[in-house]
Amino acid sequence: MEKKEQLYEGKAKKVFATEDPEKVIVSYKDDATAFNGLKKGQIAGKGVINNVMSNHMFQMLEQQGVPTHFVEQLSERETVVKKVSIVPLEVIIRNISAGSFAKRYGVEEGIVFDAPTIEFSYKNDDLGDPLLNSYHALALKLATAEEIETIKSMAFKINEVMKAYFDKLNVILVDFKLEFGKTADGTIVLADEISPDTCRLWDKDTKEKLDKDRFRRDLGGVEEAYQEIMRRLMGN
Repeated sequence: MEKKEQLYEGKAKKVFATEDPEKVIVSYKDDATAFNGLKKGQIAGKGVINNVMSNHMFQMLEQQGVPTHFVEQLSERETVVKKVSIVPLEVIIRNISAGSFAKRYGVEEGIVFDAPTIEFSYKNDDLGDPLLNSYHALALKLATAEEIETIKSMAFKINEVMKAYFDKLNVILVDFKLEFGKTADGTIVLADEISPDTCRLWDKDTKEKLDKDRFRRDLGGVEEAYQEIMRRLMGN
């Protein structure tokens, strides 16, 4: 698959056209941002870890019946994916109170919920990705009612699969963000990435953070945390 002109550059990835109009190449960067781009830095090797981990997770989810945009990994940093139009909803599933949830509602981190929660935010950097509900999403025509239901049921299924998977690695899946896209024929598929950038992952025994919170909160050991998740994932 040949890499053609760059179509897009985001905070963590670049996207390139290919000779196939329905496929693009995603290239993962080591750049790290937090607080909607206000905090910037580099996490050495992050692009490689996020690429390989995302592909690993996508293939596992595909086996569990979740359609994704994954096609094939080209190299440590580059992957061919189906070209999708991203639904401008960020979908956040939470199993335990942490991060903005704890802050917003004035509760401590670490409260285990009786059932997972879901929240949507409007994927719009200029507005700071504001929270919205499904009625707002419909009013703004971000997705149809049917698409929102599909996304919700897929998100909860992904949570079940990933929770069980990480549990075997002695990792707690605290919360995570998903993005979905529509293929040329309108099929909703899981897109973007699943990585320590988009998930909160705590060690089951020590509750040590093994994710981007180490960067956000200046906890140090950021590279080591990403490498540790990768080590457990790949079983070495």
